[in-house]
Order: sequence, then C-alpha cells, then structure tokens
Amino acid sequence: MATHMSRCRSWSRVQRFGIAAYRKYSSGGGYPNISLSAPLPGIPKPVFASVDGQEKYETKITTLENGLKVASQNKFGQFCTVGVLVNSGSRHEAKYPSGIAHFLEKLAFSSTAQYGSRDEILLTLEKHGGICDCQTSRDTTMYAVSAEVKGLDTVVSLLSDAVLQPRLLDEEIEMTRMAVRFELEDLNMRPDPEPLLTEMIHAAAYRGNTVGLPRFCPGDNVDKIDKEVLHSYLRNYYCPERMVLAGVGIEHEQLVECARKYLLDAKPVWGAITAANVDLSVAQYTGGIVKMEKDMSDVSLGPTPIPELTHIMIGLESCSFLEDDFIPFAVLNMMMGGGGSFSAGGPGKGMFTRLYLNVLNRHHWMYNATSYHHSYEDSGLLCIHASADPRQVREMVEIITREFIQMAVNAGEMELERAKTQLKSMLMMNLEARPVIFEDVGRQVLSTGKRKLPHELCALISNVTASDIKRVTAKMLRGKPAVAALGDLTELPSYEHIQAALSSKDGRLPRMYRLFR
Repeated sequence: MATHMSRCRSWSRVQRFGIAAYRKYSSGGGYPNISLSAPLPGIPKPVFASVDGQEKYETKITTLENGLKVASQNKFGQFCTVGVLVNSGSRHEAKYPSGIAHFLEKLAFSSTAQYGSRDEILLTLEKHGGICDCQTSRDTTMYAVSAEVKGLDTVVSLLSDAVLQPRLLDEEIEMTRMAVRFELEDLNMRPDPEPLLTEMIHAAAYRGNTVGLPRFCPGDNVDKIDKEVLHSYLRNYYCPERMVLAGVGIEHEQLVECARKYLLDAKPVWGAITAANVDLSVAQYTGGIVKMEKDMSDVSLGPTPIPELTHIMIGLESCSFLEDDFIPFAVLNMMMGGGGSFSAGGPGKGMFTRLYLNVLNRHHWMYNATSYHHSYEDSGLLCIHASADPRQVREMVEIITREFIQMAVNAGEMELERAKTQLKSMLMMNLEARPVIFEDVGRQVLSTGKRKLPHELCALISNVTASDIKRVTAKMLRGKPAVAALGDLTELPSYEHIQAALSSKDGRLPRMYRLFR
C-alpha cells in the first residue's frame, strides 16, 4: 500500500513538472529541477497593489520671498525628519584656508543665541524624542533633526538658530581643533583606507580646484581657522538663496508656515544677508597621480592581523549628475560592483558582478576590488579600488586596467538586466528609510530646483541599453586617468605606463625588461 502511495506521489510530480524536471536521487527522494527565472506552471497570476495616477505623496516645493526653498514629502508615521541643506562644502574653500567645512560640521548644534550649550539643544530635542546631526560633503552641508511630528515648531526654530545664530565661542573652537586633530590621526591609522584613498583620488583628478580641494582639514590649517575666518565664509555661503528647508513626514503647509516664522526674516549673527563673494568655479578635471609611501605592516595588530597590503585606486572622468549619461554610468558602476575577497553574499549581493567574476574569483591573492562612482553638479569620477600584497602591485594594476578596457565590450543581456534590476532594487530599498528620502529631496531640490520621483528614475534605468554603456565607456576612456596609491609602492608602475595601458586595446602594461632582478 505504502509503495503504491509513493508511486502515485511520484507520478503526480512528473505530471506537474514534466519528466525532465523530476530527478531521482540515491536517497530515494526526488527533487524538481525548476528554473528560478521563469514563472512556476499552474500558479495564478499575482495582483500587486498600485497607486492611481500620480504618487500619493509627491514632493511639494515652495520658494519664499527671500529665496529660501521649502521642500517636503509626506509619509505615514508619528516621526518626521527635517533639516536645512546649504550649497556649501570643501569645494568652495579656494579663497579660504581648507578645512572650514570640516570645522563647521564639528561646531554644529553647539551654543546658539537661544541655547546656552549643546546639552540644552539635546535636552530640548529629547522632549520630542529627537536626535540631531550635521554632515558636510564636497558640495553640500546638511543640518538634520529627526523628531516627533508634534514638535515641528520647536525643531524648525532650533534649526534656524543652529544654522544662522551659532555663537562660535573660543572654547568651542578649541575643542573642535582637538576633535579635528584626533580625526586626522585616526584617518591615518585605521585599517580601512577607503576615506583616505577617496581624498587622494580627488586630489589627483582635480588638482588644486573645486572638488579636488581637501575635505578634511589639513594639519597645517587647524590653528589658522578662527571665528573671524568662519564668519567671513558664512557671510558668503550661508544665505537663503543657497539653502533648502526639507522635511519628510509632515504636511507641506505646516512646514512653510514654520519657515516663514523662523527663517524668512531671520538675521544671521554675521550680519550680511546677500552673498558678496561666492566662488562659482567649474570643476576642471586634470588627471594625475598622488602617492603616499606608508608602512602598513602595523595597521591591524592582534591575534588575527590583516596582512600588509598596498592599495591602488584608478579613476577616469565620468559625468555630472545633471547630464543624461549619469544613469548609464550608474548602471555601469553597478555592473562592475565588486567588494572584499571574503563575502557571505549571494546572487542579490553582487557576487555576479564583473569585479567578482573576473577579478576576485580568478585571482585569489587580491583582497579587494570595488567600483565607486562620485558625481557632482559639473563633473564625475568612476574609479576602481584594489588591494593586494606589495609584491604583486604591478600585476594588480594590469588586472584593473584590463577591466577598464573590457567595460567597452558589449554587455551581455542577462548581465545588463541584472545590473539594472539591482540598481532599481537598491534605489527603492534605500528610499524606504525616512532620513534617506529627506537627503534625496533636499539634494535634488538644492541642485535642480525640482525632484525626480523614484518611478521616473526606474523608468530611466530600464531604458539603458548595451550601446549606452559602450558609448559612455568609450567617452570615459579617452580621458587621462587619476591614480591614488597608498602603502609600499616599490612595484608600482609609472603613471605613463598606466596611461598607456588604458589607451591600448587590451589594457596591458608596457613590458619591462630587466637585466637584474
């Protein structure tokens, strides 16, 4: 009887999945060999939830009389994220000592005209379950607060005070100097060299201008930055027409009302309201190399130390985020992907990207190969970071230059679709978080005056073709490379050899013949 039942079950499987799909294993069990990329037979078609017409919560934008933009996006929940984004960063420091943006980040939410100390600000926010943060980048400074929606009036009042009325006391500036010195020391000692390499590749790509200016305060400038220098900078860049008040999780009319109340007629502590001496320089891509010989043997001590590695980053000019080619470059970056040599990831975590398949899976001695794309309003940089033993630097550089040349080869249909799907997935997943939506709304409105909604971006990603990838790659490979190198650089090829490799058909470095090794 049991045998008969077993045969019936087996036959039902054969009927359902077909004879080829049913395999018998030595254990006696059967396992259907079903394709993971095709729909299962006999399953009803799913019906997904959809939004009628436009998105329910589209971004609303209002420009006040003084030029300040107010942008908001409603979102269900009891909490909101509100902040002020300023078109100001390290790229605007050409006429000042580099490091002002770094100082302002550390000084944010300290004592103001209304609050006597940072502790007072934190206690005020605590009443509304709130937290605050300030982040500066090369082109944007962002003051943000997440708190209960009922505390919106207090939050906007606090933000206005923190941005326009900081006291910048001598003891606060002295504490900031100590914090900056510690951060610079930590930057050179940490096992992860990525922040330092990013700084170096920008310095090489845009030598001495705009986004190539240092984001971290150089050690020599720490004592040069004082209240007078900060006020001089703030007078030029912290003006209403260079600011956006962005909010997520609140009604637009409510946010506009608070902006009119606290930001429309607010007088900054430095006096002037109109910008007098704004640096409008356009980024000039120069290419070049920045090297830092460094002993990396003691970077990670302990029972399982990281081996001594040399880190190389090679980049080429891509495009501005305002250009149409920005989306194909984003897809190309996702297609290259990569990561560390140890990863517990699966298909959804980039294990099928080119830098995994062609580099990390084939060359066991490489510890890292990762693609990055930095984009600004007037330029961009696509780069690959790789790390390996100092004795294999030359071979590692050649592997990376060959990958750059291979970018121009037509992408396979499945490879391209996977990269596009992964990019859309990452975009939608990141935009689940309220602080990420806030930053997206603020940055887009600050740079373009409007916001592209996620479904618009997904449509643009879907339209990218293999010929688009080939075209942007060919354009990128015509430029000079930017190179950053950190660690033991004895085996590093010359800049001219790297440039020659990126100009060749196969990406190989020129051969070197030595009489003695």
